[in-house]
Amino acid sequence: MSIATGNKAPDFCLKSKQGDDVKDIKLSDNFGSKNTVLLFFPLAFTGVCTSELCDVTAGLSAYQDLNADVIGISVDSPFAQEAWAKAENIGITLVSDLNKTTSKDYDTLLEDLMGFGSVSARAAVVIDKEGVVRYSEQTPTPKDLPNFDAIKETLKNL
Repeated sequence: MSIATGNKAPDFCLKSKQGDDVKDIKLSDNFGSKNTVLLFFPLAFTGVCTSELCDVTAGLSAYQDLNADVIGISVDSPFAQEAWAKAENIGITLVSDLNKTTSKDYDTLLEDLMGFGSVSARAAVVIDKEGVVRYSEQTPTPKDLPNFDAIKETLKNL
C-alpha cells in the first residue's frame, strides 16, 4: 500500500553513514525549504535496487532543479548502505530504517520477502515543503520501479 496523499508525512530521524561520521537525518529539516522524495527500497547490493539508485544518482540534478532532496530508505544498516554506495557510486543520501519504524509509519513494510524477513517495499513518496504527502506509490512487486515521470511531474507542480 503506502501512505495516502494529503496526509501529514510522519517525521523521522534515521542514521546515515557518511565518510567517518554517522549522521542523523531528519525529514523535518527540509520543511519550509525543500520538497523531499523518499525512495524506499528492499535491500542494498541487489540488482534492481542498485539500478534504481544509480539511475536516480545520474539524474540527481533534475531533482535538485525542482528544489527536491532525495533520500533512500532501507532496513539495511548504515554501514552496509555506505559500502554499497561507495561500490556503486550512489550519490543520494541513504538512511537506515534498521528498526523498521519508518517503513511501518509509511505503510511500506513487506512482512516477508522471499524468506529474508521483513523489508521495505519499493515505494516512492513526494513530500512538499510543508510536510504534506503529495505523491505516494508502492510498486506491485519489488522488481518494479516507481513512476519517475509522475514523481517529477508532481515536483514541478509544487
